[in-house]
Amino acid sequence: MGRIEQLKAFLATSPDDDFVQHALALEYIKSEEEQKARKLFEEILHRNPAYIGSYYHLAKLLERNNAKELALEWYVKGMAAAKMARDQHAFNELQAAWEDLSG
Repeated sequence: MGRIEQLKAFLATSPDDDFVQHALALEYIKSEEEQKARKLFEEILHRNPAYIGSYYHLAKLLERNNAKELALEWYVKGMAAAKMARDQHAFNELQAAWEDLSG
């Protein structure tokens, strides 16, 4: 059983597990199934805006797909979430990515 199939099996028993959904989204990116990855990242962040790690990956995916304005929006949302969580490392990473894209 491949990694995607394993993660899908985990999700069958815990469909709202943010960690497993995030991991599956990353696997979809590796297998060039970016629309599936985007859908999962968006589901995570709509359900749990405090799941900070997904903001960066979603915004990067949007950048790669020429959705610059939307990517910038997600970076800003991620910076706000990181600030609320007092996660300076994530904030700095999101801010640097936002500056690179907006500059």
